[in-house]
Amino acid sequence: MHQVMQITLMNLRSVPQRFASSLVVCIGIAGVVAVLVSVIAMANGLTETMLNAGKDNRAIILRDGALTESLSSISREAALAIETAPGIRRLAEDVLAISPEVVLTVRFPDYEESAMGAVALRGLTQRGIDLHPEIELTEGRWFDTGKHELVAGRMVLEQLGTLQVGDTVSFYNADWRVVGAFSSAGDAHESEVLADAVMVMAAARRTVYNAVTVELASPEAFTELETALEGDPRLKVDVQRESDYYEGQSKNTSQLLYLVAYVVSSIMALGALFGALNTMYSAVAARATEIATLRALGFGALPVVVSVLIEALILALIGALAGVTIAWLLFNGDTFTTTSGGLSQLSVNLSVGPALLVSGVVWACVIGFIGGLFPALQAARRSVVEGLRVIV
Repeated sequence: MHQVMQITLMNLRSVPQRFASSLVVCIGIAGVVAVLVSVIAMANGLTETMLNAGKDNRAIILRDGALTESLSSISREAALAIETAPGIRRLAEDVLAISPEVVLTVRFPDYEESAMGAVALRGLTQRGIDLHPEIELTEGRWFDTGKHELVAGRMVLEQLGTLQVGDTVSFYNADWRVVGAFSSAGDAHESEVLADAVMVMAAARRTVYNAVTVELASPEAFTELETALEGDPRLKVDVQRESDYYEGQSKNTSQLLYLVAYVVSSIMALGALFGALNTMYSAVAARATEIATLRALGFGALPVVVSVLIEALILALIGALAGVTIAWLLFNGDTFTTTSGGLSQLSVNLSVGPALLVSGVVWACVIGFIGGLFPALQAARRSVVEGLRVIV
C-alpha cells in the first residue's frame, strides 16, 4: 500500500504538466455523464407521470382495437350496457362508479412563445370526478353541469400563461371560462383541462364518448368484468386495468428515450475512452524513466498498475462530478413537454435523484478504468533496462 501511495502521489504531481490532455478527458467524461443523466431523467419522469395516472382498482374500456382514448369511440347505448356488467363498485344503491368520458385536443395561445399549446380536454361527469380521488381542487371551484366551464390542471396553468383561473378562452364556437384549478399527485391528468362531458360533446358536435372508466368492486373483480364485456358481441370493446393502459402509453416513448440515452452516451463514451487512453499512454511514456527507477529500487509491478488506474479514475471522477452537477443544475426540478398518444402536450417534471447520479458516476468510472488499464499494464510489463534507456 505504501508503494502504491508513493507512486500515485508522484503521478498526480505531474498532472499540471499534462493539464490540457487531462482537461480533455474530464470534459469528455463530463459530457457523457451529463447527457446520460439528463435523458434518462426525461424517460424516468415520463414513465412516472403516466404510471401515476393509472390505478389497479380502476378499469378503462375502449373500442376493440383502439390504442388510445382519442382513437376510441363508445356509443351512448354501449355506455348504458356497460353499467349492467358485473364487478363494478356501487357508490349507492342505484349509483355505480362509472364515468363515460370524452377526450379531445384543443389549442390555446401560449403567452411566452406566442405559439399554440395542444392540451387534452377531458369531458366527464360529477361521478367521474368522484372516481378519481387523487384529483384535488386547488383553486376556484368545479365546473357546473350544463355550462361552458373549465377546470385546468396544474401543469397546464404553468405552461400556458394565458390560461389562468378567471380567464375565458374560445374553442368549438363557444367561450369557456376557467373556474378552477386542480392537482393530481403529479400524474398525466395535470396536463389536462376538465369540463362537463355533455357540454364538450355538444360543442364538438360529437355523439359518442371516447372511453368509459369504472371503479372495480375489488381488484379481483377485473377478470369478471373483462369476461362479461369482451364476451358481449354487441359491444366490441377492450377492457384494461387503468394501470396497464397508462403503462402501455408511456412504454414506446420511454423506450425511445432510454435508447437515445444509451446509444448517444455510448458513442460519446467511446470518444472519451480514446481520449483517456491517449492521455494515460502519454503519461506513462513521459514517466518511463521514473517508473523504471522505482522498479530498480524495489517497487513492484502491481503498485505501478494500481497507481496508473487510480490516476485515471480520479480524472474520471472529476469529469463525473462536473457532469452530474451540470445535469442537476439544468434539469432537476425542470419541466419538459412531450406529445402524448392523443397528440396533446404532456408536461413532465424532471428529477435528477441520487440513484441517477450514481449511475452516471459508475459510467465514468468504467470509462476511467478501461482508459487506465491498458497503459498501466504496458507500464508494468516494460523492463527496467528498457525504461532506463528512454530519453525524456
